[in-house]
Amino acid sequence: MTKISIVGAGMTGATAAHWLAERELADIALVDVVEGMPQGKALDLLQAMPVIGKDVRIAGSNDYAVTEGSDIVVITAGLPRKPGMSREDLLNTNADIVKKATEETLKHSPNAIYIILTNPLDTMCYVTMKTGGLPRERVIGQAGILDSARMRAFVAMELGVSVENVACYVLGGHGDSMVPLTRHSNVAGVPLNEILPADKLAAIVDRTRKGGGEIVALLKQGSAFYAPSVAIAQMAEAILKDKNLIVPSSVYLQGEYGLQDVFFGVPAQLGRGGLVKVIEYTLNAEEQAEVQKSAEEVQASVAELKL
Repeated sequence: MTKISIVGAGMTGATAAHWLAERELADIALVDVVEGMPQGKALDLLQAMPVIGKDVRIAGSNDYAVTEGSDIVVITAGLPRKPGMSREDLLNTNADIVKKATEETLKHSPNAIYIILTNPLDTMCYVTMKTGGLPRERVIGQAGILDSARMRAFVAMELGVSVENVACYVLGGHGDSMVPLTRHSNVAGVPLNEILPADKLAAIVDRTRKGGGEIVALLKQGSAFYAPSVAIAQMAEAILKDKNLIVPSSVYLQGEYGLQDVFFGVPAQLGRGGLVKVIEYTLNAEEQAEVQKSAEEVQASVAELKL
């Protein structure tokens, strides 16, 4: 059986374990610094398996030894955003957490592929790649699936159509400067800018960009966890099943979209080795300018860390 380890057993990590166990994709290890918490959640989830008829081994620990032999390591550990807090406020604290998680898991699983979820997302991917000395294929950030799913949900609500008919593509850094590609997004093949009035489309784009903050403000404590965690499951499944699925992901760019040395949300093909290739859209001047602006924000965040 393949194995997935999740570092950070809070709401997102534990819910990711739930989605993954339900798909019977791999055995699961949950790791967290809080004593007893990963053990308790793992045991509870393990006891759910007979009900749904899935044979998955699930273990929880405060010790990284439990991650031994992982095919995929998911890092969600970090401080969550509080109301009024920007993603960048989290920068240094979360960088230390991600650095340690990378170092410790690599000792036990030197060939693992990393899926990163800790914010600020694109910067934390950079931290993992540099800390582990990893090739770009093995570090992928989960953000684009979430941002695109939010946009798809809003479009489906607005038009009263099935979410299955809506395809949306969001590029860029995981933050307020993300770039929803309205020209490439469509409903059953019809581009969004032909099916929605300009004001409605602009409102959906704005709501997509602020999607995480909207949930943080409503919850009062903590942040989104259902949608981010099922996105992790989709990425893990694409990798373990060698599906060559193309999904928006944060990957390290080496010239694609005119960008260098930055993790950035782009359509990425995922297979058994992690990143297979980056898919490049033809962007118009306005879209390219937005991409450039978003990339500069990510690069500024990385520069602050002085890696």
